[in-house]
Amino acid sequence: MNSRESETSTAQGQRFKPIPLESLTAEQRALADAIRSGPRGAVKNSAAAKPGPLGGPFNVLLRSPYIGNIIQSLGAAIRFRSSLPPKLNELAIIVTARRWTCQYEWFAHHRLALEAGLDPAIAEDIAQGRRPAKMSDEEAVVHDFSRELHETQGVSDATYQRALDRFGERGVMDLIAVNGYYVLVSMTLNVDRTPLPEGAKLPLPQLNK
Repeated sequence: MNSRESETSTAQGQRFKPIPLESLTAEQRALADAIRSGPRGAVKNSAAAKPGPLGGPFNVLLRSPYIGNIIQSLGAAIRFRSSLPPKLNELAIIVTARRWTCQYEWFAHHRLALEAGLDPAIAEDIAQGRRPAKMSDEEAVVHDFSRELHETQGVSDATYQRALDRFGERGVMDLIAVNGYYVLVSMTLNVDRTPLPEGAKLPLPQLNK
């Protein structure tokens, strides 16, 4: 989905309407409580921290509470218990968001990436579909591994070895996991046509493919 399609989809309206708290089933309420009481609830301005109905991808997960709880638990582990530093984890997430032109995911995680110390110029290059001109060795490994994985459905021996040398086997697994998990999140948000906060502009431009 490119940004023009995303803009049209947003204009067509959100598919999974937010569920008022008083309308949640017991299973849905348990899932909502698990999300809000977890580490995401402490992230300022996150969909899990805001009062009222759950937003973002969590609103969609409520439709299937059992699977939704497994997904949110996996996501919490990938975000908050990864061996990769937050800056590198967030870098992989925005590479995924760009690949899927997931406007909501980019909107949410671009801010988190910058707060974690990512150079805004790196994020801007990724948004424009360019390989960033100036990255540290670790940033380059994460960027190149993630982008190659999305584009070729695998990685070359050279790319794998760079990641292995830098992060070890656990780090490579964690890098695969963050890319894969945020593909699922991108799918969820794009199918839902999850809108950005009122007044926010679509952050990702259309790319010619």
